[in-house]
Amino acid sequence: MQAELVVDCKNQHGEGIFWNPADAMVWWTDIEGSALWSFDPVTGNSARHGMSERVCCFAPRAAGGLVVAYADRVVLFDPATARETLVTLFEPDNPETRLNDGRTDRAGRLIVGGMNEVSGRANSSVLSIDANLTVTTLLEGVSCANSICFSPDGATMYFADTPDRQIMAFDYDIGTGQVSNRRLHASFKDEPGLPDGSCVDADGGVWNAEWEGRRVVRVAPDGKIDRIIEVPVWKPTCCAFGGPGLDTLFITTSRLMSDEEVLKQEPDSGGLFAAKPGNHGVIDAPFNG
Repeated sequence: MQAELVVDCKNQHGEGIFWNPADAMVWWTDIEGSALWSFDPVTGNSARHGMSERVCCFAPRAAGGLVVAYADRVVLFDPATARETLVTLFEPDNPETRLNDGRTDRAGRLIVGGMNEVSGRANSSVLSIDANLTVTTLLEGVSCANSICFSPDGATMYFADTPDRQIMAFDYDIGTGQVSNRRLHASFKDEPGLPDGSCVDADGGVWNAEWEGRRVVRVAPDGKIDRIIEVPVWKPTCCAFGGPGLDTLFITTSRLMSDEEVLKQEPDSGGLFAAKPGNHGVIDAPFNG
């Protein structure tokens, strides 16, 4: 199966995609383009929403507006006024790191992880932010946090430190937001790309965008790759199920660090792609803070 281009948005670095049932639209960020994007799969209309700086990931709030993870901080954001309320700074003593991947858990906490975008050292972390805006460190020693997503019942958290070429699984306590029992879920050592952003389907499969792998794969609950969606560009970044039936897999892509020759051969790089793989997704909870 091959994904098809649905929005020729030419994002510098599309990422952080999710389906928002409140407005029935797909939302994602162009990190390096300092913009949020939205797409209505019924009308086919898309829109770019400029931001003041890089948005690394974001989510809708149950109380209205968004929770936004910029490179150096997490804020509550009112799109109507552009007003921000600071939740937390991110690793202010480390100038090499920034926030990267994140999703809400089934209870509405935001789980968001960082990366070292300068040296690649494993000295960043993964944070949990709850309804009271309490910030807890879940993981340390992280080089590039990706693939954060949760099983349909919320009892398992998936995570990848991308250079390790592995997706890990943790037992996840929905009541406390704590992780335990870290274990290997799937190895990507023989895959053409590295594990980037992920989502889950209703049957417990983890769908992962392979950075520089030209594909999205489904990791079955037993840890084996059982489905492949070819993406006709080099750098898929993240994926999410959406659409009225939650049966369309939307895929963001990147033009980052691609030279002009590559972009000539792949002019759709940075676009939003979609496929219908025969599975249905699970809606992420809104942020409860």
